[in-house]
Amino acid sequence: MTATRPAPALRASKTSKMSELTIDVLVEDEAWTALVSDAASLVAQVLSHAAEAEAVCGVVTVLLADDAAVQGLNARFRGQDKPTNVLSFPGPDLGAGAAGAVFWGDIALASGVLAREAEAGAKPASAHLAHLVLHGFLHLLGYDHETEAQAAAMETLETKLLAEMGYPDPY
Repeated sequence: MTATRPAPALRASKTSKMSELTIDVLVEDEAWTALVSDAASLVAQVLSHAAEAEAVCGVVTVLLADDAAVQGLNARFRGQDKPTNVLSFPGPDLGAGAAGAVFWGDIALASGVLAREAEAGAKPASAHLAHLVLHGFLHLLGYDHETEAQAAAMETLETKLLAEMGYPDPY
């Protein structure tokens, strides 16, 4: 879904440029600090690895927010008034932008939903964050899971990329 990027109130920001992907990680909810040690660096590492594997470059922004903020985005842009684990907002133009840079879009993650899902699945929050940010990025690149074939392809790629980074199969 193409949407106008929301303007979050920033508490912390980390910008990384790795493998020709510029990654802006905005930490809006302090709970992320307790959930995942240096969550912004983990996000940047996962996205950098995925960008290299998919041979893409450009810009992506990740918002690490609380459940209420993600619920607001979910209600506004998807018509679902509930928090969800990850939302992807593709950039307005997947063609080359100024100087050839592609703005892939925004990814928003909810700290409380991620924590509850990680606990319910008996997995480390860091592994679940790695999976969800990768999942969100693959949506920005055009992957989907609307059909069984699409889901199988996306899940296979997620599992492969996560394994390359030392994370277990999320499925």
